[in-house]
Amino acid sequence: MAETTTMKLPDGLKKRVSEVAASAGQSPHAFMVEAIEQQTQLAERRRDFIGAALAAEQEVAQYGLVHDGDEVLAYLKARLEGRKASRPRKRKL
Repeated sequence: MAETTTMKLPDGLKKRVSEVAASAGQSPHAFMVEAIEQQTQLAERRRDFIGAALAAEQEVAQYGLVHDGDEVLAYLKARLEGRKASRPRKRKL
């Protein structure tokens, strides 16, 4: 079951939310719930992206293996064009 949360909005923002929500055919409540959901998803994706980047950084520091950027781009371009291409190999830093 949903839990009630109270938000205090500045008068100007409250008016803007009401106007935009009405033009979108939503209640101000539904508009704010949707906005909070979208921002939460964005923050979670950003957190996960940063976590993956930090893990990759640690892996490179531990093993010293990387892909050459030009080789990766050439591989991806070939695959997108439907050509066979050998995968880029990891190299020592």
